Amino acid sequence: MDILVNLQAFLATADASGFSAAARKLGVSTSVVAKRVTQLETRIGTALFHRSTRQLRLTDAGQRYVHRARGVVTDATDLLSRMGEKGHDLVDHLRIKAPTSLTVARLADAFSAFQTQNPRVKLEIVLIDRPVDPVTEGFDIAIGAFPHSFGGVVDEPLCLLKRLLCASPSYLKKHGTPKHPRDLVEHRCLSFMPTGPEWIFDGPRGRISIQVSPLLSSNEGHVLARSAIAGNGIALISHYLVANALRDGTLKPVLPDFPIPELWVKAAVPERRRNAAAVQALLSLLKTSLAPSL
Repeated sequence: MDILVNLQAFLATADASGFSAAARKLGVSTSVVAKRVTQLETRIGTALFHRSTRQLRLTDAGQRYVHRARGVVTDATDLLSRMGEKGHDLVDHLRIKAPTSLTVARLADAFSAFQTQNPRVKLEIVLIDRPVDPVTEGFDIAIGAFPHSFGGVVDEPLCLLKRLLCASPSYLKKHGTPKHPRDLVEHRCLSFMPTGPEWIFDGPRGRISIQVSPLLSSNEGHVLARSAIAGNGIALISHYLVANALRDGTLKPVLPDFPIPELWVKAAVPERRRNAAAVQALLSLLKTSLAPSL
């Protein structure tokens, strides 16, 4: 068991880039984490970190071993969890990457419901708005809508993500309503940073790509929604963020004859964790909570 806790200390230190932050994560003292890492280095006969007063960084050996160590710890934790199950209780520790806007709007409730049903499963939820390889970055589940795939990872589709252009009636009255996507270059545009300022549309004759110069860019969808409601511009935004505003007329769809291509929200899961009971239980709940689309 000592080797397992030492490996956990090594991984926590590598993730946090320091003993103090790793200690807070593990709930032990800084000296305990440092001692465990030193014991591991003594056991394998090589240094895993370059130590200085200013920083702590992985050595070449540390970089080589960190991913394999993560797999060993994951497998051991999963085995111990299964052996420790009482009745039908799930026991696990899931590290999850999730997008900020979707988590605030929908996933937070789903995660809370999951832990209510499975009180012995620990969740570590990290909000990141970029593609993440769950294997190399140490996640059990990485949720997102980016069309990226990674080796050793299984993509589990969760739901369709509908997007649209919209603006407030006051903005459209003052600045006019665009008739074609190319008209957007003359408008005040509100852009979601992770997908960028290149806006793609499905037109009658195929795909249309427009490069806009955003008045506002943000990686948080609620910021774009509030700005659009305030009359600051035309937003390309996920439907679930503005559904209420569209229903009550606070926002109006723009260019409905040129729809935005839908995306799939998916969960990227390392192959070694795909069959873990807690992972499967959470994926099932997420599919139910989000289906059929956002």
